[in-house]
Amino acid sequence: MKEPAVAARRSSRPVARNLAIAVLVLILVYAVAGFLVLPWWLQRALPDQVRQQLGWQLELADVRANPFALTLEVAGLSAADADGEPVLSLQQLRVNLGFWPLLGGTVAMQEVLLREPYLRLDVLADGGINLARDWQRQHPPTEPAAEPEPTGLPRILLEQAAIEGGELMVRDFSQARPETFRIQPLDLSLQDFATWPRGEDGNYYLLAAAGSQTLEWHGSLSLEPLYSHGRLRLADIRSQTLAHFLSAHIPYELRDGRVTVSTDYEWQMDGGLHLVTRNGEVSVAGLALAVSGAQEAPGLTVADLTLDGIEFDLAGRSLRLGTLSLSQPELQVSRLADGRIDWLAALPASDSTAPAATGTAADAPPFRWSLDGVQVDAGRLDWRDQMPGSEATLALAHLNLSLGGLDDRLEEPVPYQLDADLTDGGRLALRGQFTPRPFNLETSVSGSGIELAAFQPYLSQGANLAIAGGTLAFDGDLDLDAQQSPLTGTFNGTAEVQALRLTLPDGGDRLLAWQTLRLAPIEYNVHPARLEIGRVTLVAPEANLVRDTDGLYNVARVPVAGEADTGGSDRAAADTGDAGATANPALIFRIGELQVENGRVDYTDRTLAPAFTTTLDALNGAVVGLSNIPPQQGQVALTGRVGGVGELTFNGTLGALGSDDHTQLKLRLSDLSLPVLSPYFGRYLGYSVDSGKLDLALDYDLAGTRIDASNQVLMDRLELGSAVASDEALKAPVKLGLALLTDSDGVIDVNLPVSGDLSDPSFQVGQVVMRAFVNLLVKAAASPFSMLGSIVEMTGLTGEDLGQVRFRPGSVALADGEAAKLAALAEALRERPELLLNVRGAVAPEADGLALLRESLAVAGQPVSDTAWAQARDAYLAGARSLPPEALNNLAQARGLAIQRLLTESHGVPAQQVFLRDPSRQAEVGPAGNVIVPFALDAR
Repeated sequence: MKEPAVAARRSSRPVARNLAIAVLVLILVYAVAGFLVLPWWLQRALPDQVRQQLGWQLELADVRANPFALTLEVAGLSAADADGEPVLSLQQLRVNLGFWPLLGGTVAMQEVLLREPYLRLDVLADGGINLARDWQRQHPPTEPAAEPEPTGLPRILLEQAAIEGGELMVRDFSQARPETFRIQPLDLSLQDFATWPRGEDGNYYLLAAAGSQTLEWHGSLSLEPLYSHGRLRLADIRSQTLAHFLSAHIPYELRDGRVTVSTDYEWQMDGGLHLVTRNGEVSVAGLALAVSGAQEAPGLTVADLTLDGIEFDLAGRSLRLGTLSLSQPELQVSRLADGRIDWLAALPASDSTAPAATGTAADAPPFRWSLDGVQVDAGRLDWRDQMPGSEATLALAHLNLSLGGLDDRLEEPVPYQLDADLTDGGRLALRGQFTPRPFNLETSVSGSGIELAAFQPYLSQGANLAIAGGTLAFDGDLDLDAQQSPLTGTFNGTAEVQALRLTLPDGGDRLLAWQTLRLAPIEYNVHPARLEIGRVTLVAPEANLVRDTDGLYNVARVPVAGEADTGGSDRAAADTGDAGATANPALIFRIGELQVENGRVDYTDRTLAPAFTTTLDALNGAVVGLSNIPPQQGQVALTGRVGGVGELTFNGTLGALGSDDHTQLKLRLSDLSLPVLSPYFGRYLGYSVDSGKLDLALDYDLAGTRIDASNQVLMDRLELGSAVASDEALKAPVKLGLALLTDSDGVIDVNLPVSGDLSDPSFQVGQVVMRAFVNLLVKAAASPFSMLGSIVEMTGLTGEDLGQVRFRPGSVALADGEAAKLAALAEALRERPELLLNVRGAVAPEADGLALLRESLAVAGQPVSDTAWAQARDAYLAGARSLPPEALNNLAQARGLAIQRLLTESHGVPAQQVFLRDPSRQAEVGPAGNVIVPFALDAR
């Protein structure tokens, strides 16, 4: 029984031994294959495969495998592309597989480590990359093969994968200027990553840097389903990096700045792309942006920009933004010479013919967005305007802006606050809210100490004026509403201009100034345009009106040459009977009261030699009820002082301006010293003025452009001075005319009426009045006796009668009624001591000679019959008979002496007023046969 058992044991030993040997052989073969054959094969097969698939030259320094530990190590791998440029390298690749999962069909990599890998990625000019290009070179396109049946992913598990000290070099040739980006180090950690659902997600952490620029990305990831969530942070991204990729897509140049972006995200592909981000933040430090092509400094700089609370939902089509904060932003905006804004001009022109985008489904919900607010601190805005003749620059500094929330509907009111300083002087503040759609604005606005000189270029566009000083202040509420067209709105508030000084830009002559101009309250309506001001207070206004040597007034130089006549169309409308133009002016305005305090007007006329200068000062008063809408009954009451002594009052009623309502004005001037006007007397009358006073009473009635005026001029004790050489002087006996106009009290009192149309360029009130006065003097000199006023009227005589006396022929006896004439003349001479009477004794040779002949015959005792007288008369007329040579001359002298004695001795005329002239033998004979002796008036 024991032998069979022993035999059985003996027979089983070779089997076990053989099995052990087989196992040892297998282990040996496995070991040889794993330790020696696999590395050897990989070192030869991999370069060949890489060359066939990509055309690269691959080198492996060392390949090691441990079939028992299931590890593979590759060291010193490097590859160069077909051009011989390095494209791939790594210091070490180590892979460690798990044994037992393999038995279940799972490739479990307990460790995958890439140490110091390097990859060169080229973005080609056509947008492709070098890896795809090299693949396509080795795999030229052939006939399309049938698409393979989709298969599931192999079961792969990465328990621990890492990249240590990696480097990625990106060379971008797709832009006009190639750039190279070197990302180093590049570290990646991946844990528990599986290609099938495991109930738990893998984790990853990626850190990449390019200098100070870093990318940090960590979270979880699964492939079935494709899902990831985590946090992504890009930090300190340089402007050069961003500019390279964005320059082709934005019209601006990014010149400086460092951007940091971070967000939590959740991403999934499950029948569509689902992406949600939360807790997003964007910050930009040292931002500098410029319009493309600008050679100057950046147009926009921001010290710090932050935007927090960013949430995005791709499927929900929504974007929520927190508060956008900008610290110390500085923006430079220019309006170009053609009127375009530089930042807007850089934008590409919109193509209205381009087809509408079709990427969004018609039933897709609208995209929603919201912004919690905007905060700007310590900002600055520089405005440069090249449209005016001289470039205008304005700057706002210390600009602080707070803006409330906005959303895509744009229907909710947005509160805001804005404060800023003008660098040239002044401060602005706005508070309120606005609704973008439809546009509505409710705001309070205020400004103080705003230097008006900063706006000089804009003033120069329409007026040749220089702002030498002045500040503006205002405060009020502005409401605008665009729910209906046109825009409507109102402004209610006050305004004040302090210490204004306006001059002419060329010579710098003072033109207009005031201490204070205050307007309160102001009510302005946008549409229809209406302006109402309760009270306008003008304190210490000063105006300087100068007529230069060329005859032009300084105010005539204020309008810019070539400006169109804006009134032409209005006048044309009036000519065609367009009553609507008058009834509905473009702007309706009303001023409750205009109050003037201590005003002053300086007037200089340099066309005269010497120049004429006078002053209207101490101007006080008010104008009540100014408007351009009839019916309107305003009142004016002003007082002032002319030339330092003349008292002026100006009052009346005002109709609606620009209408046909009647305006009646009265000006009264008293006690103005006439020597002040001496230059004008010298020019137009040829004499200066030594003394005298002037009173004026001017009554003006205006209806539309029609004027009817009464100019009562009273000159008291006018005394002319020395003669003045003037080509414009009156060619008439001025002194005589003035003496004739002067009454017994030494007063010249004349009324000079004026009528005309103010719209006629040739009609000027001052010139018309002066012309009327000159004509009056000419008339007085031409018909002096007719100017003796009440004397002529009282005697019932004409001026012609008073200027002559009739004598009986051959006698010094006055004709009947002539004595009364001399009495009237004597009274006129006594009342006007400046008048001089020139008496020229005269005879009529025929009438006086015949009378003397007849008298001589009677004296000689010769009877004189009719026949005898007829013979003697005929002989005298025929020259056959004559009188003594001195007879007629003596008679003429006797008549002159007779007149002189009657005036001086009988009527009390001062002898120094009556002068005898050389006798005349050419006297006229009146209808009654009396001899006429004329007088002539003169003045001292």
